[in-house]
Amino acid sequence: MAKPKLPEAPEAFSLFGDPLFPQPLRPEVVEEQKALYEAALRDWTKDPDDADATIWLGRRTAYLGRIREAAAIFSEGITKHPDDPRMYRHRGHRFITLRLYDNAIDDLERAAELIEGKPDEVEPDGIPNERNIPVSSLHFNVWYHLGLAYYLIGDYESALECYRECLAVSEIDDKLVATTHWAYMTLRLLDMDEAAEELLGPITEEMDVIENQHYHRLLLMYKGLVKPEALMKEARKQGPLAVATVGYGVANWHLYNGEEEKATDTYNEILDTGGWAGFGYIAAEADLKWLSLPRD
Repeated sequence: MAKPKLPEAPEAFSLFGDPLFPQPLRPEVVEEQKALYEAALRDWTKDPDDADATIWLGRRTAYLGRIREAAAIFSEGITKHPDDPRMYRHRGHRFITLRLYDNAIDDLERAAELIEGKPDEVEPDGIPNERNIPVSSLHFNVWYHLGLAYYLIGDYESALECYRECLAVSEIDDKLVATTHWAYMTLRLLDMDEAAEELLGPITEEMDVIENQHYHRLLLMYKGLVKPEALMKEARKQGPLAVATVGYGVANWHLYNGEEEKATDTYNEILDTGGWAGFGYIAAEADLKWLSLPRD
């Protein structure tokens, strides 16, 4: 008798209990990412005790959609390099994707302890931008992801503390718009509207933003310079990731302004994209769950 074929194992489960399966890569990047993964695997095989090799193997594995495997690689890295904050930073990020928010907080809090009093360092891009200029750093990513993890469990006071730390290391425009976006939403959810408006002071249309244009456009919307309908129209033309990123800010904007039905419709539009690894998608899922809003 033929052995029955088991269904593909999900990478994670949504907060609603739905299985989340690996998403196919875009055809134009799949071969490149596979080649980069194979190179990272060769480097790690030559020296499995090398911290950098472990980090790159974990990152390249995650870029292929194998999130659980990536988390396991970073776990091995933590065993071998327990005082390397990068291991906790990266595993914490993957725990967020897996909806393991308490685990993410534990890892990122440990990373924050390990970077205290040490100089920041540029974090190389796994997928370089068009200018080939890295726009993030270790300290930034620790505080940014820790803030997000707290945000996702509804601990907005702790999230705000993290975003304030993140703002202190947001010395370039890409970092500034990303941090300001999440800090602004956190302040609004804490009913600290005046502080939220003050936060928008440094945000201008002329900022030199390389990667985080969606966050920049949302901040301009918060300042009244762009209409939410125009942003959503742009995002729908750009694809699922844009819909999730922009849509989450727009949905929250509707919620702040008492338009719960519009907010709910936008949250559900985000979930309909299927892009479950994006932060906008993860946050929309959390809001629909914790706020008990109607889910399509």
